[in-house]
Amino acid sequence: MLLRKTFSALLLSLSMPFAATAQEASPEVAVAPYAGPTVYQAEVVARYPHDKDAFTQGLLWHDGALFESTGQEGRSVVRKVDLSSGKTIGESAIPADQFGEGLALWEGALISLTWRDGVIHRWDADTLAHVSSRSDYPLDGWGLTSAEEGLIHSDGSDILRVLDPETYEVRRSVSVTLNGRPLRRLNELEMIDGLVFANVWMTPFIVAIDPADGVVRKLIDLRAIVQTISPTDSDAVLNGIAWDAENKRLFVTGKLWPSLFEIRLVETNASVG
Repeated sequence: MLLRKTFSALLLSLSMPFAATAQEASPEVAVAPYAGPTVYQAEVVARYPHDKDAFTQGLLWHDGALFESTGQEGRSVVRKVDLSSGKTIGESAIPADQFGEGLALWEGALISLTWRDGVIHRWDADTLAHVSSRSDYPLDGWGLTSAEEGLIHSDGSDILRVLDPETYEVRRSVSVTLNGRPLRRLNELEMIDGLVFANVWMTPFIVAIDPADGVVRKLIDLRAIVQTISPTDSDAVLNGIAWDAENKRLFVTGKLWPSLFEIRLVETNASVG
């Protein structure tokens, strides 16, 4: 009942107007019968150190290490991080006047967004050397992940867009819904077993979205983990999802968090109204 009340309030708040960009038309898709998302609790498997000064925006696992993009002007970087120690192995700075955002891997390159600067950067995944930048991107940058069909991008609205990984042109878009309502504030993204996992900004929840129709299939409750952090900064919210596909390990962290968690998802009998 507590979960139902809490998330129903969240749904109501996200249904209000929220700095959304114009929506492109979405293609017609067949929708399977839907009884709401399956609800999971997050069980901690392991806890690792994390840079408490890192304003985490993007997170991914590649080649035995974590790769992380951070935000805030003058402090935004793309870096490689050792899991066990939390120490930075290598780092490249995003220009000081830009606010770094989401991060994705595409064919040996790391691609990083900026928030409202209109810039997308490309970095060599092995060396973190800067490869190229595009400075006329017309949308806000929030989250980014990669899928077989291209890059999947969020901008804080209920819209996910599939981008061409070379030109960044929009190939298609889809509106994300939870129990039939648009779900906004989609932030950091990670593709896991065909679903797009997304942090819902300023909440202790992660949703798993079917990219074909935008329907939320899973809801992950991380309130217990957030409570162990006891953040004192209002910006220190849950943000950061990484998936080690080879070893089936799921990692989460947050902005300005001193810890990163490996978690296991445990299905509950709760429902979301």
